[in-house]
Amino acid sequence: MTYPDRERLAALHHAEVERFRAARPESGRLWRAASEVMPEGVPMLWMAKWPGPWPVHVDSAAGAHFTCADGIDHVDLCLGDTGAMVGHAPEASVRAIADRLARGSTFMLPTADAAVAARLLAERFGVPSWQFTLSATDANRHVLRYARLVTGRRMIVVIDHCYHGTVDEAYATLDADGRTVPRRGNIGPPVDPAQTTIVVPFNDVPAMEAALAGGEVAAVLLEPAMTNVGIVLPDAGWHEGVRRACDATGTLLVIDETHTLCAGPGGMTARDGLEPDAVVVGKTIAGGIPAGAWGMTAAFAERVRAGLDPEGEGLEDIDVGGVGGTLAGNAVSMAGIRATLESVLTAEVYPGMIERAIEWTAGVQAAIDEFSVPWQVTRLGCRGEYSFRPTPPRDGREAAAADDFELQQFLHLHALNRGILLTPFHNMALMSPATTSADVERHTVAFRDAVASLFG
Repeated sequence: MTYPDRERLAALHHAEVERFRAARPESGRLWRAASEVMPEGVPMLWMAKWPGPWPVHVDSAAGAHFTCADGIDHVDLCLGDTGAMVGHAPEASVRAIADRLARGSTFMLPTADAAVAARLLAERFGVPSWQFTLSATDANRHVLRYARLVTGRRMIVVIDHCYHGTVDEAYATLDADGRTVPRRGNIGPPVDPAQTTIVVPFNDVPAMEAALAGGEVAAVLLEPAMTNVGIVLPDAGWHEGVRRACDATGTLLVIDETHTLCAGPGGMTARDGLEPDAVVVGKTIAGGIPAGAWGMTAAFAERVRAGLDPEGEGLEDIDVGGVGGTLAGNAVSMAGIRATLESVLTAEVYPGMIERAIEWTAGVQAAIDEFSVPWQVTRLGCRGEYSFRPTPPRDGREAAAADDFELQQFLHLHALNRGILLTPFHNMALMSPATTSADVERHTVAFRDAVASLFG
């Protein structure tokens, strides 16, 4: 049986809701007060997606734990959906950020930290020329603009069911007839995405070759492994096939490593020897404060310089050209990136993080096996995820088809009521340098209890 009896699921979920209400009155009070001035009582509407009748309000956090307004300790396996993958309030990052903040935070001028941060990223990812933003979304937007600039082409290829932040070109999917259409839930799209975007399934090299054959695509934007619809790993030969297709058609390849930084200090780009024209990173690189970056090969960077200043007449319009942001590259973000890469998210911490993810995956698999539930669990570096299908998905459509929102909400609420936070959008757990085997064991015990209540 893949899915539990719906009446049983509803009864179990109701019991968990009542348990949540009884344990978290202060979060409820804060939520009701916040609802007077914020829609759904949250600073961003997607926060209303957390399981339970109201969102948990956080009081303090350190390492892999946080304490909520009701005084409950939580093992945080969400970690800000990668934003806090280094753990909460890492000492070296906090010290550097606080020091920089006390000496001024933003100037629209560089500090010495910027070049050091760029050099650290260049060493990790193998591309030499870097620029900085406040988010990976902005980095993706900017690099796509530069790709259009240097190629003179307007179209972008993305992967079906991909996620690259709020980049308009990525809010597209394939319908049953293989046509590019707006993704479900796309709020107020400025244009029909078929005007800007071609969508290709993950792991489909012939489809990628066909999409690029017309010579109208400026760039392919992809994650090296899909992560926001469940983990979908690349087939052997997928990345090589994409690179060949890009080379044959003069198309730029942009790899978004924002979530796949879980694979290693240089993401999957370094781990697997990938050869992108540009790399995008964000979220955790500054120790929890807003920061993003993109790096370019020397050839791409030179084409950008030439495209911005083709007549040698200066950069008069660079500040209003659609690439930038007044706070981008600010001194505090740069201090955070430098300290985090130098002292926190180092190569030395990855083996322990990956070992915790192996333990987490084994715990999930043990419960799946014990109760003969046809679900599967996949790991990528220090990240693991289970999905409601018997075999690992090969593309985004297969992963999305396995989703079950009611079941997911129950499992997440069940975990939350036992002091364990999972990512609200999917069944993902992430390990930080501070996550312990005891933290993982708490999830293993709770997950088995949840599965037993559904199928035992």
